[in-house]
This record gives sequence, structure tokens and C-alpha cells, in this order.
Amino acid sequence: METITNRKELFQILKRLYQEHIKRYLKYIFISLFFSILVAASTSATAYLLDPAVKKIFIDKDKTLAFLIPLAIVVAFSTKGISLYIARVCIIKVGARIAGEFQKRISKNVLETDIETLDNRHSGKYIGNVMYDAGTVQSLVSTGVLNIMKDSFTIITLVGLMFYQNWKLASFAMIMMPLAAFIAKSLGKRIGKITSQASVQTGVFMTFLTEIIKGSRMIRIYQRENIEQKNADKNINILVDRNIKTMNILIRATPIMEILTGFMIAGFIYYAGILISSGELEVNNFFSFLAAMMLAYQPIRSLATINMTVFQGATAAKRLFSVIDQPILIKNDESLPELKTKNCNIAYKNISFAYSNTKDKAIENIDIDIEGGSMVAFVGHSGAGKSTIINLLPRFYDPLKGQITIDDQNIKNVNLKSLRKNISLVSQDIVLFDQSVKSNISFANENASDKEILEACKFAAADEFIEKLPNKFDTMIGENGVRLSGGQKQRISIARAILKKAPIILLDEATSSLDADSEKIIQEAISNLTKNKTTLVIAHRLSTILDADKIFVLKSGKILETGTHSSLIKNCAEYKSLYEKQLK
Repeated sequence: METITNRKELFQILKRLYQEHIKRYLKYIFISLFFSILVAASTSATAYLLDPAVKKIFIDKDKTLAFLIPLAIVVAFSTKGISLYIARVCIIKVGARIAGEFQKRISKNVLETDIETLDNRHSGKYIGNVMYDAGTVQSLVSTGVLNIMKDSFTIITLVGLMFYQNWKLASFAMIMMPLAAFIAKSLGKRIGKITSQASVQTGVFMTFLTEIIKGSRMIRIYQRENIEQKNADKNINILVDRNIKTMNILIRATPIMEILTGFMIAGFIYYAGILISSGELEVNNFFSFLAAMMLAYQPIRSLATINMTVFQGATAAKRLFSVIDQPILIKNDESLPELKTKNCNIAYKNISFAYSNTKDKAIENIDIDIEGGSMVAFVGHSGAGKSTIINLLPRFYDPLKGQITIDDQNIKNVNLKSLRKNISLVSQDIVLFDQSVKSNISFANENASDKEILEACKFAAADEFIEKLPNKFDTMIGENGVRLSGGQKQRISIARAILKKAPIILLDEATSSLDADSEKIIQEAISNLTKNKTTLVIAHRLSTILDADKIFVLKSGKILETGTHSSLIKNCAEYKSLYEKQLK
């Protein structure tokens, strides 16, 4: 759990927050600081003006000042209101922009980090970081920084006025300051812990919410609505409980401060009565002092709880930094040379790989030679290692040992962007965006012309059904293509891969969602697409790979046999068994 454990760590987080984010907005902060000083000065001026108002207007009955002093009070209040508005506008802008920067950094991290890191962290937690933690940091900057500046200067000027009016009364009033500081320190530690728990629970709830939305059909078909509603209630109740605890701690200072203030004012009035009776304090000085003390109450209470705001913001910043600082295992290195493709010969040399969440190797000691321009296929039962082999080529993962080469170039020693630029992927896990059909297809090449997009759709047998959609290519397809059939989504995915015009094609169950008629059309389109291109295919339907130049039969992460369809039927019992089962 990411939480602040000590003052040193708190200082380090705030220092980093300043250096990486706040520092660049010092201009706005100084403007806010200037107007915060005006707020403090005008607040003190309001309290000070009660001194001449009582003496000159009510006691001396000065008619001239009876007009000027009220006018001065209007000016003081107007100055305070306008200055506070400008100070808030400036600091709110800073807070919002810093929150936006964190959200951009988290988004950049999601887009650039390696697939394995993303696999090990649920998407709901990233949503929690973007929505909850960034907002908490924004509150720290927008509310916390402004209050520190405004309230500190206000207290300084009001305390100065109090000492100016009567130093004995002012000294008596000062006893509240250390008590307020003690309250802030004790509550600040608890708020850091409870807000960290609230953030974690927010991430858990976001995870749960994401899953019930994605699994809406399964929930309904298995009639688990009531069970999942109970799970939702449980998660929400925990989150509500955390939020209630947070708010309880935040407002806990209020009754304590009210009680302390009550004792202070009672003692103050008693002591002021003694001073007035002895002639050490005038009535007009008393009213001015009382106004200054009452006006100081709100900023003192605010500063007493600012420690909690700082702990909340720093704890959220720490969680955000922990995501941002996560090392990217596979990233682009611009200094590496571009991949130079000629024949697109691919070689897997003594490759072994295991996923981080298991000790078992997904593939072990794999040696594969793929001739450029040929089509090779990988077959085997689920878990044999087919998808792993495919995923290693675009470096979604890196092998534990061995190397993969394209035209004798180690893919780890070339520019990652240039590597992926030369690879197209059609996966069984179709990913479409809540945009138009055209946008989803041109995702592979945003500069593609309408003619190129149409040609790609014809190759993928997608043009006919697109023309029948309400707005044709401009039809919005919904989240992950929810408004399309499985076969239609697959054909758009294939059209996208065709549009990329990459020399290496990865087909992972590319025709698994198509009916018999569409599969025949797609197989012909894929034959045209893969002509003179290096193609790696995974298919449970062995009928789709009968013409493959080479077929690799995998079992338990190892290559059992290699050959053409006809040779494997004769010489490989595993392949023959798979083929015959599909014929039944």
C-alpha cells in the first residue's frame, strides 16, 4: 500500500512535486501570492477601521468621518473580494494543469510500458490513478497552496493588528496557536493512512465495475445479477465507509477548535474587562481587537487542517509517482538502427520464455527458421505455446534466453518502432474503438486515402456489409464494435491489417469468427495479402492452413514435428489426431 510513513518521505514527495510540476507555474503562484497579501491586508484593514468607527462616529460624532469610514470599509471588502477571486483563478489553473500533467503521464505510461507490466496490473487501478489520485493532487495545489499563502498572511497581519491594539490581550490570544499545531500533527498522520486505503478501495471498485460491464452478457446468461449486485454493494459499502472515515477525520478538528475558541473568547472577555476597568484599554480598541481575533479564527482553523490536505495530496502523488516510475522493460531506443527488411527471413534461435506469474516455461529451446515470403503455421492444443511464439516477434515480450532475428538482425538491437512498423497483426482478441468504421480501419495508416481504405475492405470482404450500414464508413460501431457481428468485427480487423501493407503478417486465429462462406472469401483475400510476404499463422481450424509452406506442431512448449500438411499427416500422430478430430 502506497502511503506516507514519515516526515522525511513527505518532504521528498513534496520536493519532487515542486521540481517536476509546480516549479513551472511559479508565475501564476506569485500572482496568487500577491493577491493573497492584498486579501490579508484588506481583512486587517476591515478590523482596524472599527477602531476609528467606534471612536470618531459613535463617541466623537464626527460627521465627515461618518461618511468616509463606511466608504473605506466598502473599499476594503471590495479589494478583498476581487483579490481573493483573482488569487483563486490563478491557483485553480495551476492545480488543474498539474492534475492534467499527471493524467497525461499515466496515459503515456500505459501507452509505452511493456505488455507484461500491463498484464500484471488491472485497468481499474489505472483509472483510479487518473480520476482519484490526480484529483487529490489538484486539491492539494488548488486548495492547500492557496490556503497556506492566504491564511498565513492573514494571520500575520491580524496578529500584528492585535499587538498594535493591546500586546497583553494579544499575548493571551496566542496560547491557541500551539494547540492548533498539535491537533494538525496528530490528525495528519491518520488522514494519510485512511486516504491511502480509500484510494486502494477506489481502484478495487473501478476494477470490479470494469469487469461487470465487460461481462454483462455472461452475468445475464448465467443469471448472476443478484450475486454481482451483492458484490457491488459490498465494494461500495467498503468505499463509503472509507470515505466517511476520511471526512470524519477531516472535520474532527472543528469541534476541538470550537471548544478551544470558546474558552479563549471567554477568557479574553474576562481579561479585557479587567483592562478596560483599569484604563489600559479603550472600548474602541477592544472592538477592533475583537474583530481581528474573530477574523483570525477561520484562517487558524484552516491552517490547523492544512496538514491533512497536504498528507492526502502527498499520498496520492506518491501513488502516481509509483506508476510513473515503474521501469519499462521493453521500450524504444531511438539510437538503435532501423530494421532493414529485404527478404524478411525470420529465425528463432534457442528461444525459451516464461510468463512472470508462473515458473513453468511457456516455450523452451525453440529453434525455427522461416524463409522470407513463406507462410508458416503453428498448431497444437491450448497452452502449447503458439501465441507466445507470435507475441515474441513484435517484442510484446522478450525471451528469457536466445535471440530472434529478421534478415540476420537481432530484433533487440533495432529500433522498436521500425520493427513494429513492419508487422501487421490480426488477433482472435479483436480490438475496435468506439469510433467510425473508417477511423477503425485507418488506425493502421491515418494518411490512407479513401480508395486505399476501400481496397483493403474489398480484400477483407468487408465492403459489402459496410455499404449496408446506416452511415456506411461513417457509422459509429460502439465500444469494441458492439453494434457489429463477430464476423464483421473480424473483417474490419483484417482490413486494418491489410491497409498497413507490412511485409510480415501475424494471423492469430484470423478466421475463427467467420462463417463458412465468409471464411472462403477471407482465405482467398489472405492468400493475396500474404503473397510474397512472410506470414505466421495460428489456427485451430487446420483446414485454413493446408497450403502453408511449413507447419510446426507444438506440445507443452516444444516443437514436436515440422513439415507440410501432407508429410505431417503421414509422420506425426499428434497432427493427424488433431486433423481427424476436426473432420468428425
